[in-house]
Amino acid sequence: MLTQTEIRYIFNNSKNFNELFDAFDSALKQGVDDVELYRILFWNDSLGSDELILFGEKLARQYRHLAYDVYMWLASIFEVLFGKKDNFELALSYYQKAAAIRPNESDPYLDACDCYNPDLNIPPAKILIEFLKIGYEFVPINKNISLRLAVLHQAIGETDLAEYYRVKADESGESPIK
Repeated sequence: MLTQTEIRYIFNNSKNFNELFDAFDSALKQGVDDVELYRILFWNDSLGSDELILFGEKLARQYRHLAYDVYMWLASIFEVLFGKKDNFELALSYYQKAAAIRPNESDPYLDACDCYNPDLNIPPAKILIEFLKIGYEFVPINKNISLRLAVLHQAIGETDLAEYYRVKADESGESPIK
């Protein structure tokens, strides 16, 4: 059985998938539920999207109390690393998974909007709009969601709906969350 120091070292330095998997498996068997340790693994640049999904999904299943953080972390990794390829679908899917766990948190909805490339319409604005509408219903302070809905509707030429959500944001009387 590996110590946590050894696991951390392997997560940081190894480029060998089998060694990374064995260290990951050892951490799970020991009951290590420190999300910071696993974040080191997730940022290991030798892992591709399939490997990240494998590790992240297994971690979220084993430690349900970490699932939200794992999904948000994976989404941010996919946004940064794979966004260069205009592939934000994985990021969006993990923001959706995070929102399903904590629907009243604004971060998954708002962070998903950061994936949007208006020139390429990736991910499709309509999909983001539908996702934001879910957040609009659940998030108690939804001014920022209203503002994002207005921007997305404007981007796809739906000016009436853009204005509707701008008015909703103004009517909320809330200060936008930074």
